Amino acid sequence: MSDIKKVVLAYSGGLDTSIILKWLQDTYGCEVVTFTADIGQGEEVEPARAKAEAMGVKEIYIEDLREDFARDYVFPMFRANAVYEGEYLLGTSIARPLIAKRLVEIARETGADAIAHGATGKGNDQVRFELGAYALMPDVRIIAPWREWDLNSREKLMAYAEQHGIPVDFKKGRKSPYSMDANLLHISYEGGILEDPWAEPEEDMWRWTVSPEKAPDAPRYIELTFEKGDVVAIDGEPMSPATVMETLNTLGGEHGIGRDDIVENRYVGMKSRGCYETPAGTILLKAHRAMESLTLDREVAHLKDELMPRYATLVYNGYWWSPEREMLQQMIDASQETVNGVVRLKLYKGNVIVVGRQSDTDSLFDASIATFEEDEGAYDQKDAEGFIKLNALRLRIRAKRHPAAE
Repeated sequence: MSDIKKVVLAYSGGLDTSIILKWLQDTYGCEVVTFTADIGQGEEVEPARAKAEAMGVKEIYIEDLREDFARDYVFPMFRANAVYEGEYLLGTSIARPLIAKRLVEIARETGADAIAHGATGKGNDQVRFELGAYALMPDVRIIAPWREWDLNSREKLMAYAEQHGIPVDFKKGRKSPYSMDANLLHISYEGGILEDPWAEPEEDMWRWTVSPEKAPDAPRYIELTFEKGDVVAIDGEPMSPATVMETLNTLGGEHGIGRDDIVENRYVGMKSRGCYETPAGTILLKAHRAMESLTLDREVAHLKDELMPRYATLVYNGYWWSPEREMLQQMIDASQETVNGVVRLKLYKGNVIVVGRQSDTDSLFDASIATFEEDEGAYDQKDAEGFIKLNALRLRIRAKRHPAAE
């Protein structure tokens, strides 16, 4: 341990990372550099500076990374329509590669010997942080206190905080009911009564969304403008990626959109029950698929759908910086060159309903062919007979050889 002189810590200023900061100072006898990222969690990050200073930290990094997060991570992921196990929109997963990237960059800038994080030994985040760090800095040394110390309960953490004079943000003896993580894409809830998969979440748990039952009785119509697969305007007003996310979170939350209750398979092997609020992501996914339905070739769209579960699993398991994810991203981004136009949506009591889509430049929808009215020769219906017979040929040959039982 004596050869580690300086460590960069991913630091939120909360109880766990404040304890980790002190533990690193005492256990490793090292200088600690703190890194706090604003990725849209909805809480002030500046108070972390005062807490770090009070604990003797000299080098403090506090950075607004909301635009980086939305532009370089969330939007590329949504071009892929990525959903893990059919439900999870990867809100926590997609934030980890950005944090890992800045941790190793700061380690280089400050000459640190190692990086540290507060992820537990049971969760996915330890894998995501560390795979990302190793991909970007192969020889990096990583300290994961939850895998080293014996502070394995909330009571022990509280006792350590009291012993070392670490300020605690909630009243002594009062247990926080949930473990939460938030950013521009979502807020997640784990622990407490959610550890029983049969228990319904308490209504006062949800922070971003009203219940669908209490959502407005009048629907809200919005129009999303896409350029190369990304939303660039809402109702005709140009917006940056982070502003798009913030606006859709507000609108979706007001109409009860984006709640989910999932039992998922963690990469480390266990099943975990979590609840999520992802208003902007729910709206983006629905709108993006609608835009693609109009502008993507059929086989391109189907190939994307076949590859999407693999892409989503790579993100979930922490392989954002892997060559296979980067290869898939190049293919996905190439497919988005024609995903341009406007999608009109109706937000109503927890639902996102597509009510219109148009593209003046890239629509593949030809009304003269698709019409049920007279098509003036644009499509010769007689051609369908030969098409069907050719596609049925192998089935007919098989049926003659192996007649179906009557």
